[in-house]
Amino acid sequence: MTDLSITVDGIKFPNPFVLASGPPGTNGKVIQRSFELGWGGIVCKTLSLENEKVTNVVPRYGKLTADADSKQVIGFQNIELISDRPFDVWLEELRQCKEAYPDHALIASIMEEFSKDRWVEITERVQETGVDAFELNLSCPHGLPERKMGAAMGQDPEIVEEVTSWVKSVSKVPVWAKMTPNITDITVPSKAAVRGGADGISAINTILGIIGINLDTLRPMPTVEGYSEPGGYSGRAVRPLALRQVMEIARACPGVSISGMGGVMDAEDAIMFLAVGASTVQVCTGAMLQGYEMISKLEDGLAAFMGEKGFNSVTELVGASLPYFTTHADLVERQRAAKRAKAGQANRDEMWKGDIAKETDSLVTD
Repeated sequence: MTDLSITVDGIKFPNPFVLASGPPGTNGKVIQRSFELGWGGIVCKTLSLENEKVTNVVPRYGKLTADADSKQVIGFQNIELISDRPFDVWLEELRQCKEAYPDHALIASIMEEFSKDRWVEITERVQETGVDAFELNLSCPHGLPERKMGAAMGQDPEIVEEVTSWVKSVSKVPVWAKMTPNITDITVPSKAAVRGGADGISAINTILGIIGINLDTLRPMPTVEGYSEPGGYSGRAVRPLALRQVMEIARACPGVSISGMGGVMDAEDAIMFLAVGASTVQVCTGAMLQGYEMISKLEDGLAAFMGEKGFNSVTELVGASLPYFTTHADLVERQRAAKRAKAGQANRDEMWKGDIAKETDSLVTD
């Protein structure tokens, strides 16, 4: 059997597929069930110290289909916040998950206000449960901006660096910083996180968007008491943007692990993220739409691809496509060089034909 395992920042994953922070990792029971199904790792739903400050609304999801009559979902939006479950309950469930599955990778997603004391406290208390790593949610695109949380932090490189350094000052396990795509250049906060000590970068979080407008009422969707707000857009439609930003991070932060995500619906999608530099691939919307059992197809698809292409390990595949990204100016020069080479070969072929013709004429004359 093909070995799909990979070791990232000292953590061994049985396969590179990780359930991303969000509804798929909403409680301990679901996390344990996901481990049973075979997921390589899980990032739990984002925790904060004061769950009573988090209030979700209904409805909070919206789907974008190929057309009005189609059931094919090409985009998905949510206005869901971080976990609203009690922090102490989470601590106990994380502890139980590690006791039940000590060899499985459990990553805690954490988010707090811009306060060193709060970030230090949540880090110290969560790591006592035995989690394998932290993912800093510096990128949630909606909700809680008045508390300067999520993307409000992630869009400011100085804050990204400072918060990351706070967590690293007390963390005994690897720290990944999760980047927001809602920024001009994602490499800027990524490099700031690395300066702050981040062991890895997770990218991308959802893209701030509007799923649509109900043309009967002219109200934005999903509609809550007649109103809405821009939310996090995900699904296969965002994959091209996610691949580009993961590639840029990989080139800007060499040697730093990347957990890539954004529109992964099947093994082919995941393989693309590995090829542009991700060591692990996170899945959220795909699992919500297809079920957590999709892990079997992801494993089978990756194993088949590696066997067909001759890759002996997942590590060999990571970043395999990076050398082939260049600038437009270089593409122009490469094409010119190819045309010159082709023209030169054509000239050589004509000269060769001429030489053969001369020799033939000489033999006939003789």
